Amino acid sequence: MKPAARRKARRLAIQAVYSWQLSRNSVTDIEAEFLTENDVSKVDVDYFLDLVRGVTGRVSTLDEALTPFTDRPFADLDQIERAILRVSAYELKWRLDVPYKVVMNEAIELAKAFGADDSHRFVNGVLDKAVDSLRAARQ
Repeated sequence: MKPAARRKARRLAIQAVYSWQLSRNSVTDIEAEFLTENDVSKVDVDYFLDLVRGVTGRVSTLDEALTPFTDRPFADLDQIERAILRVSAYELKWRLDVPYKVVMNEAIELAKAFGADDSHRFVNGVLDKAVDSLRAARQ
């Protein structure tokens, strides 16, 4: 699958996780909504589903792994920053086929696109500190 298809999957996954965080609707309903309301012809749909299901199924583990690297309680983070950090942490820990530098760069770009002015700096700082504990071997 092309990197652009993964990038689009990641972007949709951030939005779906954000929606889930706010609504607490079922993951299945959110997936269906995103897959029907968006043009997914150029999206790696399997990757999108893996990210959304992986994050929502392991949210406590991800939050616990990230909390030591944030300067405030994880629950107090901005919702979009929380979604980006959760998806990125999931990729770092469970998607070893994705180089850690790709995960980091994508997270920064997503924070620039969706977050507040300095979100990308915050996201980069947290992930930079967390990467070694999330991924045993950087490749």
